[in-house]
Parts: sequence; structure tokens; C-alpha cells
Amino acid sequence: MNDVVPTVLTHVDRGVGVVTLNRPRKINAVTIEMLGLVEQALDTWEDDPAVSSVLLRGAGERGFCAGGDIAWIHANATTDPRRSVDMWRREYRGTLRLSRWSKPIVSLLDGIAMGAGIGLGGHVTLRIVTERSSLGMPETRIGLSPDAGGSFLLSRAPGELGTHLALTGRAMTAADALHTGFADLFVPSTDLTQVLPALAEGGPDAVRALGTDAGPSDLAAAAAWIDDAYRGDDAVTIVRRLRRLAESGPAEAGAVADDLEAASPTSVVLTLAARRRAARLPDLEAVLGQELGIVTSLAASPDLAEGIRARVIDKDRRPRWSPSTLAEVDVPAVLATVDWTTRL
Repeated sequence: MNDVVPTVLTHVDRGVGVVTLNRPRKINAVTIEMLGLVEQALDTWEDDPAVSSVLLRGAGERGFCAGGDIAWIHANATTDPRRSVDMWRREYRGTLRLSRWSKPIVSLLDGIAMGAGIGLGGHVTLRIVTERSSLGMPETRIGLSPDAGGSFLLSRAPGELGTHLALTGRAMTAADALHTGFADLFVPSTDLTQVLPALAEGGPDAVRALGTDAGPSDLAAAAAWIDDAYRGDDAVTIVRRLRRLAESGPAEAGAVADDLEAASPTSVVLTLAARRRAARLPDLEAVLGQELGIVTSLAASPDLAEGIRARVIDKDRRPRWSPSTLAEVDVPAVLATVDWTTRL
């Protein structure tokens, strides 16, 4: 008797292909096996006239997807970093395919949607958030940089909000996600059961009719001082500016500076450069290539192994970064480690 539970469940309901990420105890953290199963579903349904659209969702009540399988990436960082790079390349190609798929795809970004979860559900036809949603790209906290197309969305957010989110790894509410372009529609969690029938009967337009007001965005309210703080291309200057703002303006600026200084200094430097470069790139494919170049550079870095150890393995929240401060980072040398024009 086979008791192995599939990590991705698929079925067709009234013409809608339903993909359910199925690792609820891990908040549906993505494995390479899961990426393959999603690809298989898209292959099966691509030319199937009985499937008119796809619904992407996560199992369990905690979230859509918490990101990649960090413990697996940590093991690779200390043994064979190329395995992680191969997985990231496959993931990014899958992100691009989802964004270009020939039929509508609706994602339910209910609960936590971070990192690789944005890669799966953040570039599709219609992205739904609820009052339980918490979206973000927290990679600088573990020695990486926003990826899976996250830096594309961050670079298109209003003003410097994307820079703020990229460097600090802070999470967004539903209203924030709508304001920054990470989501399209707010639907109360109690109404999520109506999404599939609406998609089956009337397509994405019928789903949009379910939308309601998400309320005000805290990020939008803070845009003025965030835009002021994050000017320029030097992370040390940004932190200094945040400290000055905290003395005479919003106290929150001090906490933001703390977040920046707690993240991997190398990752912050790379992420700031990536954010500026991504804004000048023409499309998602070009940004995904840039992201692949960055994570390839970081795959064997001591900060990646140390960041995951501190956050996920030992959970002591006391990473020992190398170098330990932003002021110690040799910025030209770090930027030179990246092939910024990597192809998928």
C-alpha cells in the first residue's frame, strides 16, 4: 500500500484545471518535485479543449506558499550549490511560462505568499488576496536576493516602495500588495469558495466581480518618507538617512534602519543594484535572467548557509554575516561577481 501523499494535487472541475500545492505542514514550500508536477499539469491542459482556465491554490489554512524548501537549499550550499542553481533555473523558467500561458490563470494568494510563492502565483492573469494575506520577498534576511520574478514586481512598484520592500524583506498586507502591483483583487476569505464557480461560468471577468475594498494601504501612507529615504544607489547612505528621519519624523524609520542592518550586507548591496537595474530591463524574462545571475553568485556564499542556519535551522536569529556591516562591503568587487545578463 502506497501512503505517499502527492505534493501537488490536480483535477479538472467544470472546465477549470485546479492545481493545489500540497505541503500544508511546510506552508507548501516548493521542492523541485513540485515544480515538475506543476509543469506536467500545464503540459496536460495546454491543448485540452475541456480546460478553459487554471486555478492555483495552496493546501491548508496557513498560506499559499512560504517560498522554496530552505532546508534543501541549505544542504546544497554546504555540499553542491549547483543543485540549487539548477532548481532556480527551472523555477524561473516555470515562472515565465506561467506568465505567458495561453489560458487564464487565477492564483489564490491567501495567507502567506513569499519568495517562490510569488514566482508561482505572482505573475499570472489574476492574483487574489484576502484579509489573511501576507506577501513579501524576505531573501536578504537569509543571504539571498529577491528572485522568482519578485524583483520585476518590486522594480515596477510606485516610487521607492519596491526598494524598501526588497532591502528589508518586510511583508505586505492585502492593501499593500494591491497598491504595489503584487495583486489584482481583494476577496474576503469567506468568499473564496465562489472563485472556482465564477471562473468556470464567466472566466476572469466573473471572478473580478467578486472583488471588494481592501481598505487603506499603510505603505501608500508612508510613501513620502520612504521615497525620501531610499534615494540613490548607496545602502550606507540610505541607512544614515533613515536614522535622521527617525529623529525628526516617523519613528518607524528607525525600525526600518534596524531591519536593513540586520539583513545580509552583501545581499543588501546586490539587491539595491538589482532593483535599479531591473527598472531599466524591458520585461520579466530579462529580469529573471538577472536574478539567476545573482543567485548563482550567492549559491555558495557563506552568508546563504549562515542566514538559513540562523533563521530556519537553529532559529537563533543571530546570523554572523561576512562582512558583518554594510560599510565593510567592497561594493565594486561584489557587483563584479554577478553575470547580470545571464540567460534562462
